[in-house]
Amino acid sequence: MKSKNRLTIDQREFFSLVNEAVFANPFSDRRVEIDLKIAGLFPDVSRLKRVAKTIEEVKAGIKNLEQQGKADINLFTGKDRSLIKNAFIFDFFYQFRNRFDQLILDQIRSGDVSIQVPFAREAFSFLQKRGFNSKHTRHYIALSYQLRRAFFFIDRTIVGRSPTMKELRLNLWNNVFTYDIDLYERYLWNRMEDFSTLILGETGTGKGTAAMAIGRSGFIPFDENKERFVESFTKSFVSLNLSQFPETLIESELFGHKKGAFTGAMEDHKGVLSLCSPYGSILLDEIGEVSIPVQIKLLQVLQERVFSPVGSHQKERFQGRVIAATNRSINEIREKAIFRDDFYYRLCSDIITVPPLRRRIREDPSELDDLLARTVERMTGKPSQELTGIVREVIDKKLGREYPWPGNVRELEQCVRRVLLKRNYEGDDKSVSPDLRSRLVEGLTSGNIDAQSLLAGYCRLLYQRHGTFEEVARRTRLDRRTVKKYINS
Repeated sequence: MKSKNRLTIDQREFFSLVNEAVFANPFSDRRVEIDLKIAGLFPDVSRLKRVAKTIEEVKAGIKNLEQQGKADINLFTGKDRSLIKNAFIFDFFYQFRNRFDQLILDQIRSGDVSIQVPFAREAFSFLQKRGFNSKHTRHYIALSYQLRRAFFFIDRTIVGRSPTMKELRLNLWNNVFTYDIDLYERYLWNRMEDFSTLILGETGTGKGTAAMAIGRSGFIPFDENKERFVESFTKSFVSLNLSQFPETLIESELFGHKKGAFTGAMEDHKGVLSLCSPYGSILLDEIGEVSIPVQIKLLQVLQERVFSPVGSHQKERFQGRVIAATNRSINEIREKAIFRDDFYYRLCSDIITVPPLRRRIREDPSELDDLLARTVERMTGKPSQELTGIVREVIDKKLGREYPWPGNVRELEQCVRRVLLKRNYEGDDKSVSPDLRSRLVEGLTSGNIDAQSLLAGYCRLLYQRHGTFEEVARRTRLDRRTVKKYINS
């Protein structure tokens, strides 16, 4: 029997770094650190250069294995085999990255019918040349496509460079793949329907966009014979806004109904739970508005994965994943008992908060410019510094730096439309509260402001003037972490 190969100390050290890169969250600082080590670059390089150099170094490491006749996972055992396998998957992923992106765009244009993968045979050949069998090749093609879809939708739809938006992208990725992709790939890739999610955030912050990024990023198997994925990811996300329906119709929209189940039920109706793909997710928006009886029925769906249409005793199986969203805060949900305790605990495998626009801009003023540029490009079909500049000029003149954007991103989009139509936007007068300084003075004069609110307001005023947590901490003689808490609260 031919003896197995072993990596050299240097090879093992290098491919261990590659292994870390494979499993690191791509939106994390840790992934940046690993890439810089692999690429041998300094931290000030651009993201594109860092990633390109990392890919180049991994290819060079694999080419070295090829020259030694060792570029096959079956030539190694144990830890070395695992390291080599993951390096090959890394190489495969980036070799086909652009074609996966194009496939995503083509699938969006094609809609709900899964399209043929034009590079399927080449992808199969690539992995099988490295020693992967057919089963594992199918799996890693599907996993690579899932990884690329998740990055595509999180990176392109969740815009913003502020710390809270960076954290949001990181949390969305972890929601799809858990904190450890290695554990996900070995245990959970086909078990994620058990992990429900609650998304919190004010109206207009983009909770639906965050939910869609999760919903379109599920694992979808690859059909080798048909050279396509078994389902289009465009079918994998279904949304229902529960606040749009009266209480009497919510159950029908969720669970469906049978003909004659109630007055006006003239034919069978499929509810949104029946329409959800086994590989997809359902967003139940405004979940904080549903009654206790509906919560009890949804609890059965979450726990037992079954439901019955209204007017039927027949059990149907729900195979998707539940994402719920509400504009109520977690404190309000718990203190006012909006949810039954059992429903709350079963719903919240993960809680993700989408930050308000005012906080994003407070953390990083350039966030506003990024959003304006993206909004203008989406509306006109191409980027335009001219139009973005016009909108920004109106905002600065009419609203000022401290405008709180009560309608969040949705209001910002309407602001852009109004400016492009009339070159004017006055803001939301009904929702806009007095400026911070006026509120503090009013509270002190009336004696209706508590000490914590006063201190938080003072910290924010200092932050607006001086721009750093450190300077605010120095002037207030507070701990930096305390200052940060007050400013971001």
